[in-house]
Amino acid sequence: MRPILMKGHERPLTFLKYNRDGDLLFSCAKDHNPTVWFADNGERLGTYRGHNGAVWCCDVTRDSGRLITGSADQTAKLWNVQTGQQLFTFNFDSPAKSVDFSVGDKLAVITTDPFMELSSAIHIKRIAKDPADQIGESVRVIKGPQGRINRAVWGPLNQTIISGGEDSILRIWDTEAFLLSYIFIYVATLTIISSTTIISFYFTYLQTGKLLKETDKESGHKKTITSLVKSADGSHFLTGSLDKSAKLWDSRTLTLIKTYVTGSPVNGVAMSPLLDHVVLGGGQEASAVTTTDHRAGKFEAKFYDKILQEEIGGVKGHFGPINALAFNPDGKSFSSGGEDGYVRLHHFDPEYFNIKI
Repeated sequence: MRPILMKGHERPLTFLKYNRDGDLLFSCAKDHNPTVWFADNGERLGTYRGHNGAVWCCDVTRDSGRLITGSADQTAKLWNVQTGQQLFTFNFDSPAKSVDFSVGDKLAVITTDPFMELSSAIHIKRIAKDPADQIGESVRVIKGPQGRINRAVWGPLNQTIISGGEDSILRIWDTEAFLLSYIFIYVATLTIISSTTIISFYFTYLQTGKLLKETDKESGHKKTITSLVKSADGSHFLTGSLDKSAKLWDSRTLTLIKTYVTGSPVNGVAMSPLLDHVVLGGGQEASAVTTTDHRAGKFEAKFYDKILQEEIGGVKGHFGPINALAFNPDGKSFSSGGEDGYVRLHHFDPEYFNIKI
């Protein structure tokens, strides 16, 4: 399985994302410039220039029309995928760490880091169909978790938000009542419903965002949750942690389904949409490798059987920890991004699809 090496970033990779059709691959890095590539041959189409800090995360709409990016420069930006034009900038008082479009692309969840005396927060933004109508205000802000929130994604049917980060706890937040009240208030402004009724309803429902569930110390991760990816149907999700494991969870109940144990910290995770395979990537920090066993680097993407939890293979090549992983939606290729600044694109050989345990 000969990889395609894509060198377009000058700093370590932070995130990888395929569009829904699987023909485009978006990469984020600490060099300020998100980049888009052809997912088939690794040809670079272009970069999105405008951020002044490391870009931590991105997401793309279902129609591949718009891209959203979150950055250490305390902004999240909307882009026109095809032209690279900046459509809108969401400004925050602290770095934007994670971004995720809702099903339908009408909302986006953006997390912000703790900064100075500010705590971490989850912001819900309305995404206007016409960029000219876009506004910057958050329609909901959820505060509470200690430390940085590394990933927050929409749960099934946009009824919840799932978050995880430095405190090693996964949480499910309620958004359903909030969404209903948001619709109610919008309708109310177009009718003759009294302002008293609107205000009463607002304080009853719009102030939700309450915590529904969280993981306990027994089943949950023991160290920072670094990554979180949903299955194709959204019914379950996979998390990676610095505790040298990845875990599979039910999206509605937060029930632990499977645990995959590896020998090094996990920075990135991905799930095959085609086979029952999960892939984990990470490795000791470069500084730690020199002071420990020379084999401790372990800079490889490891494949596990999703059901049996057994390791079935690995792909080496990066000259540093793997920070990001992504499966093509067709299940026939995957990509990895490393501390070495390279994106490695792997198209599976036919033998891969006949692996037997």
